[in-house]
Amino acid sequence: MKKTELVKGISSSVLGFGCAPILGSVDAKTALRALDCAIDCGINHFDLARSYGYGDAEGFIGKVIKNRRDDMVIASKFGIKANWKAAILKPVKPLLRGLINNIKKQNASKPQPVVSNNIVVADRFHNRIPLNGNEMRKSLEKSLRELNTDYLDYFFIHEPLETIHEIEDLLTTADKLKAEGKIRALGLAYMRSQEHLHTAYINKFDLLQFDNSPGAPGYEDTLIKRGDKPNILFSPLRGGTTSMKPDEKLKKLFDDFQNSVILCSMFNEKHIKANAALLS
Repeated sequence: MKKTELVKGISSSVLGFGCAPILGSVDAKTALRALDCAIDCGINHFDLARSYGYGDAEGFIGKVIKNRRDDMVIASKFGIKANWKAAILKPVKPLLRGLINNIKKQNASKPQPVVSNNIVVADRFHNRIPLNGNEMRKSLEKSLRELNTDYLDYFFIHEPLETIHEIEDLLTTADKLKAEGKIRALGLAYMRSQEHLHTAYINKFDLLQFDNSPGAPGYEDTLIKRGDKPNILFSPLRGGTTSMKPDEKLKKLFDDFQNSVILCSMFNEKHIKANAALLS
């Protein structure tokens, strides 16, 4: 698997593994098989957040990476966390998972309604937390405990919906966390449609993570601005042109953004192997 240094000294596979569905829509057995397959295929970059899996994904990954942490690049985020409703949901997640997957199969061939304001069911089980240095540190400490590690390679602010007002406090705290060896780099994860909210400070981060798919609005402008820069690209198959097959979209992203990591949430071993071969 080809690797790239998004930040000097941190070598990531160009294909990253998106962990958002783990212990949410994807059960533990399926997730473990997929993760083992991904690691066997040379994927070492794993993307997490406090909110993933309704708060359970980090703990799951912490067990998987035990005894092989040095070979992994681990990214997590703060700003969104699972709330009390998620804790109540936990015992019935397997039942709901089966129900939702059956509904998806039944509706696969039907036109899907457009969801306004990006509101999804999962949002009801998450809360946004204040973006300041104190909350950043508390969230990081929780992530480190769950992941059973002393440090994160990348620590991202998680898709803020408005301009960050306490940006200097966050940057100062991040510098302290770097000095303490608890994070190696600070990033901003955001939707490209909301990039205008962050123009005043976006260049102060070590790394940017944003959605990107060939043919999506603004793709060519993003290619001009960021094509030769290090990025992490998520939702590579969502939206964009309908005239390209999934593997064609991934190949175009790989060719256009050669210093970037492309994140895919892959839980079908056949797809993992195919994508890894495509980006090797």
